Amino acid sequence: MVGVGLAFVCALVAWSAAAALIARSYRDPRLHTGAWVASAVCVAIGLSAAFPGALLEFSALTFRVFQIGVGLFGPLLLAWGVVEYAVASPRARFGTRLVVTTLGIVPLVVLVMDRLRGQFDAGYPAMADHYDIIPRGALLLVHVFAAVAIGASAVVAGLAMRERPRTAQHRLSVIGLFALAALLEILVSRFGLGSMGQVLMLGAVAALWAAFMRAQNPPRERTRRRGGRRRGGDGGDPGGDPEEDDGVFGRRRKADDFEDDYDDRYDDDFDEEPAAAPSRPSRLRGIITIYTLAEGRGDQFDDHADEVVEAVSRREPDTLLFACHTVPSAPQQRIVYAIYRDQLAHEEHEQQPHVAEFSRRTSGSVVATNVIELALSGASANDNLASMLMPR
Repeated sequence: MVGVGLAFVCALVAWSAAAALIARSYRDPRLHTGAWVASAVCVAIGLSAAFPGALLEFSALTFRVFQIGVGLFGPLLLAWGVVEYAVASPRARFGTRLVVTTLGIVPLVVLVMDRLRGQFDAGYPAMADHYDIIPRGALLLVHVFAAVAIGASAVVAGLAMRERPRTAQHRLSVIGLFALAALLEILVSRFGLGSMGQVLMLGAVAALWAAFMRAQNPPRERTRRRGGRRRGGDGGDPGGDPEEDDGVFGRRRKADDFEDDYDDRYDDDFDEEPAAAPSRPSRLRGIITIYTLAEGRGDQFDDHADEVVEAVSRREPDTLLFACHTVPSAPQQRIVYAIYRDQLAHEEHEQQPHVAEFSRRTSGSVVATNVIELALSGASANDNLASMLMPR
């Protein structure tokens, strides 16, 4: 009875996870999320067939459904989704789709039509106990492809470690969780493992769920540019005083240097020095976000960008400027420029639901994200600029 209870729990958990993943992917459809959802559904179908098998002993029908769901389409579609998620090359993606189509149709026909042998019992059946060499070879080919595809995707993600370390680490963790899910599915399909196999399938569903959720929340790469030449003076000390750094593009001139130049300029024309206005640092905060998009995802990203720009203009009065730019010389790049009234306005913007929804929806389109934080030192703008860019 323990095995029957575990089989029921496996099927219930698998369908619950599949339903939740369907709901999430429906709001933001992507090819890789669709592949992962299809994998979860196939695993849920296979585990559903295992429940009556555990209750009444397996039959030819329940064995075939179990192997097709858990051993064939589960790891195959999962690996395809990983390639679509991690690999940006259109040729590699197209080639993978051809291979997945072939490995989905031919082994399916073999697993359905091939004759079975041996006696069934109530435990998860091992593939080799009931399939002959041809279906075993077909499933082995699928499992090898899944391992190679996931491994190659991990290599591609790791190659970006130097340029985008946070993004690369995030993607490697996602791929690792999917690799764990595929490994557990393959082990249960090939060896059965009885009650231990049921526990391993719970782990596979949990790993698939965790990987999907993590893939939906990519990190942001933050780059703060420092250094540059000192304003005023020839050469200067490259070390400098850390208090002179403005933290963005270069070094800020000291206030007393500015006053000396000001005095020298006006001494010859005025008997009295003009009254110096007190210096107050600006509270405005600026953010430049540079998005690098995957091939063919520009239109979809632009649609989501239009929605978030409209939401910001309606709901965030302290966001003074929020604009999304295309780059004619780099079609795969988008630049979002924002100016906030102060640091609190920036923090409130980051917590808005429409901003979180924008990040979630564009996660599948964005290959890399670079964020540059600005501190305003001077500005000139037409009075109508805000109304032209952000009509309220």
